[in-house]
Amino acid sequence: MAKIYASLFFLFIIFQSSAQNQEKSFTVKLITEEIKIDGILDESVWEKAESAKDFHQYFPSDSVMAIQQTDIKMLYDNKTLYIAIKANAEGRDFLTNSLQRDFRGGGIDQISLVFDTFNDGTNAFLFGINPFGVRREALISGGGITRNGFTTSWDVKWRGESKIYDNHFIAEMAIPLTSFKFKEGETKFRFNSYRLDMQTNERTTWMKIPQNQFIFSLAFMGDMIFEKPLGKSRTPLALIPYLNGISAKDFENSTSLNNFKVGADAKIAVGNSLNLDLTINPDFSTVEVDNFITNLTRFEVALPERRQFFVDNNDLFGSFGGGRDANPFFSRRIGIAVDTADNTIENRIIGGLRLSGKLNQNLRLGFLNIQTEEDSENEIPSNNNMMFALQQKLFSRSNLGVFFINRQAIKADSFLPEDEEYNRVIGLDYNLASADNSWTGKFYAHKSFQPGDNDGNYSLGFNLGKNTRNLTAVIDVVSVDEEFNSDLGFIRRKDIFKVANILEGRLWPKKGKINRYEGQLFSLVTWRPNLDFLYSDYNFFANVTGVFKTLEQLQIGFEKRFVYLTSEFEPTGKDDALALPADQGFHFNNFQLSYQSDNRKLFSYSIRPSYGGFFNGNRFSMETSFTLRFIPKVNIGFNAQYDHIELPDPYSTADIWLISPRANITFSKSVFWSTLVQYSNQRDNLGINSRLQWRFAPLSDLFIVYNDNYFVNSFMPRSRSINLKLTYWLNI
Repeated sequence: MAKIYASLFFLFIIFQSSAQNQEKSFTVKLITEEIKIDGILDESVWEKAESAKDFHQYFPSDSVMAIQQTDIKMLYDNKTLYIAIKANAEGRDFLTNSLQRDFRGGGIDQISLVFDTFNDGTNAFLFGINPFGVRREALISGGGITRNGFTTSWDVKWRGESKIYDNHFIAEMAIPLTSFKFKEGETKFRFNSYRLDMQTNERTTWMKIPQNQFIFSLAFMGDMIFEKPLGKSRTPLALIPYLNGISAKDFENSTSLNNFKVGADAKIAVGNSLNLDLTINPDFSTVEVDNFITNLTRFEVALPERRQFFVDNNDLFGSFGGGRDANPFFSRRIGIAVDTADNTIENRIIGGLRLSGKLNQNLRLGFLNIQTEEDSENEIPSNNNMMFALQQKLFSRSNLGVFFINRQAIKADSFLPEDEEYNRVIGLDYNLASADNSWTGKFYAHKSFQPGDNDGNYSLGFNLGKNTRNLTAVIDVVSVDEEFNSDLGFIRRKDIFKVANILEGRLWPKKGKINRYEGQLFSLVTWRPNLDFLYSDYNFFANVTGVFKTLEQLQIGFEKRFVYLTSEFEPTGKDDALALPADQGFHFNNFQLSYQSDNRKLFSYSIRPSYGGFFNGNRFSMETSFTLRFIPKVNIGFNAQYDHIELPDPYSTADIWLISPRANITFSKSVFWSTLVQYSNQRDNLGINSRLQWRFAPLSDLFIVYNDNYFVNSFMPRSRSINLKLTYWLNI
């Protein structure tokens, strides 16, 4: 096995590709004049600025120039990068979802600017604005190879305004140089920009990007060259204190809580390239609630991290291993625990720090240390949670990373077994990304240590993918020992050897309404090494998709599955239902249909029915969603999923509903109200989350958050709370 992994590791190196063959650049001139950020380009200094222009079309075709061109100009002084954008359009009918900051998704007009400040093609800062002056910022990691590397939770101070005219809009932006991280004396950033124009129905980019790559890929970038080298910039010390008053009642346990909390975060720049984040008694009560899901599998489901403290440079910590099967660090593990009744509860974070960023041009550092509180009533010890990671760039855009994770119980006393006092994991990852993203892949080897259990305990894997205009092929191999354990990770299954293959083909019609046809074959086979390599799971999936130039999508799919149950499993979730027996295999198939309407429309929708076998019975499923927009202030959404599971006697039959309406109202660019209702009879819960936010100063907010939960069957109250929270971002 070791020889196989070593051979594949060297194959990764062989498949490094040459650099892209297109070159574009412009000069950013140094100025001393003041610029007013108002969306009106009336300062004469803009006349001497060079342009990033001649945008290429990305969609519906990637072989022609943009129909509606965009002109970007940049200037800078010792503190600020100034940007002027003129975006041509057919008229004034621009689309947006709302006036709330940090927009994401298609179906709206927007322009985003991407800055690779270390010129490594791996990480970048993104700043975006739309015709209504709504702003967003994001972090791109992993070279922009997957959507997981796009994070909009990052916040930083900057200014931007837009004005709409008859056949274009103008945007002005002022971004403090301290919002970026870069090497002192830097003379250029790699740069690209992409724009979504809903009136002409085209997506365009400054640097040409093929449609088989993501539009935010960092493999395709030009250069913005500074007239004089950038100096050493002093990032202000940011203090973010908060006050939070909460009143809550748990009707299920007949307990009440009235509490007042105080805490703070701090952001400290260490040189030009490192961030030090500190937190004391953090509070995450205003973080957006998780979406309910219907889980009909035997395994836990990973939900995304939404807490701001864990976001910056999160790829340095969370990108090791296999994201689906063997992720050794999953930040959502910190701050939660299991009580004596095996229920998941909050475990208060006392404080912590994160140091992350660049040590030099090619070496990145990540260090995290967080202390959680002891909860003797629930037999939860205080834990110190630590991770240290280094990532060295290799070749054009690849890197080699190493890490060490330690979860150490403090004063565990008698309620913690000796073999759970600590958990440690070490590992090495090689991430492959060729210059043009045509080859991508990963090789990793991790080992865990527990008291008295240090032999074996490996998690190993590799994947390799080739992506061309007409064909994508991926192989993914994972091996996780039964005794491998990472308390701070997400390990979906243990004692597995898994092989997955993906083959996807694309056809690009030259005429007609279809942008492209896609066909995909996916197979996944899993064995259980500790059970004499028992053949335990097989999944084969085939689908054909038509993507229309008007943004509709239609997909037809077929799935064939085999599952061998090594333990009892009850798929309906009913308390009194008879579980399917262990040591038995099940073959079943299903057919799927999916349709997504044009999301540029004020009313858009999707529908996805499926029908087929389910273990020893049948399952009918229907998923649907719609969005209704009253531009620019109101956005109403609705998601629903219905599953009818019918198993033969004496097993159970169930109707499982998940219904989730949402309403977002933005009264202005500083006052937002959102309400989410989630009904799940599988979880026996009706939840209401309503949040009013007033951004009274840059990145400073007053929140009022109301949560209410009811039992579905009896409609009796379950829990209720109201929070009043004030945060203020203070630069010193």
